[in-house]
Amino acid sequence: MHEFPLQNPKPDYEEFLQVLAGRKEPDMVPICEMLIDEEIKCDIIENLFNEVNYPPTVTFGGSSERSSEVKEASEETKEASKRYYRQLIDFYYRMGYSVVADYEFLVNFQAFNTVARIGKDPDTSTFARSERHWAQEGKGVIKSWKDFEQFPWNEVRELVQRYADHLRFLEGILYDGMTIAVVGSVLEQVMEWLLGYEGVLYNVYDDPEFVGAAFNEVGKLVYELYKIAATMKGVGVIWHGDDIGFQTATMLSPEHLRKWVFPWFRKYAEIAHSSGKPIWYHACGNKNQVMEDFIDDIGFDAIHSFEDSSNPVTEYKKRYGGKIALMGGVDIDKMVRMEEAELRSYVRGILDICMPGGRYALGSGNSVCNFIPVNNFLIMLDEGLRYR
Repeated sequence: MHEFPLQNPKPDYEEFLQVLAGRKEPDMVPICEMLIDEEIKCDIIENLFNEVNYPPTVTFGGSSERSSEVKEASEETKEASKRYYRQLIDFYYRMGYSVVADYEFLVNFQAFNTVARIGKDPDTSTFARSERHWAQEGKGVIKSWKDFEQFPWNEVRELVQRYADHLRFLEGILYDGMTIAVVGSVLEQVMEWLLGYEGVLYNVYDDPEFVGAAFNEVGKLVYELYKIAATMKGVGVIWHGDDIGFQTATMLSPEHLRKWVFPWFRKYAEIAHSSGKPIWYHACGNKNQVMEDFIDDIGFDAIHSFEDSSNPVTEYKKRYGGKIALMGGVDIDKMVRMEEAELRSYVRGILDICMPGGRYALGSGNSVCNFIPVNNFLIMLDEGLRYR
């Protein structure tokens, strides 16, 4: 097992891009994660880095009382946020990553969510959360046209405008060779809390104009976000995140996705590419019916999020590896359950299929969830470092 944190990290985002584009055979396995849960990060920082861990904080969104008022953060909160991000970037650097995904806008936007279902993790989890927010399966914050009109859209637009200041701060603390991936989301925001699943799925037929208005409003917000981000030096990639389906199909029909969602995706790709930057797409769920849309119509440069039960990354490599880069794919369930020898063999099997020709970066199938054993996360990274 390699020693973590790495003693001499050498992030090289430009080489990472060359490998993902298939223009260069990798000298070593590139790695990337869209999200590493705070509990995993905390354990590594405290037990491997031997440092005090600093938690994240909401800097300028809705208040902790879940009001719709955008409040100016106190100086103490601002300093706490800066301390958190300095440590976050240092963590990714010392663990061998070139890319740090930034969720600052989404975290603050979701502070307006007053309908999240709140529960807790089972006690069997090593890092059990006492409070976990789940997607709203019923009706969301916006239940009617009146709710739509009264939602604080102007306050959310203010969050978008303030985001540039946050990115400028991150630019100033990046290590050489590292970059920021800006994360936005449309489909998830509309379905998981703004309208809720029932609010979307019933109104697809009862009031399609209502659904379209919600997608357009959020789509415009994210469009403005990406316009700001794409021109900034410290931002190397737009990493759009919208879970699109479940094990057997997309949550909305491909026809409805093409009507309300994919036109925005095309605009996001245009923004990124016009600034000479790639756009990656995180999409949980079965993507088979819309992969050609992603590749030929929208122009995503890479796809992220795979699970062996419905869309193994190895199968996608065989089918699409010559057309689009693939990221991650080490199945979450296997990362949780497998013993070391079996997990190492499994990761090597993925690398044997996905590494030839480039266009692949190693990582978890979805994210490094807090219920994944920390040692199994390190085993995955170790196999990447060993692989030749």
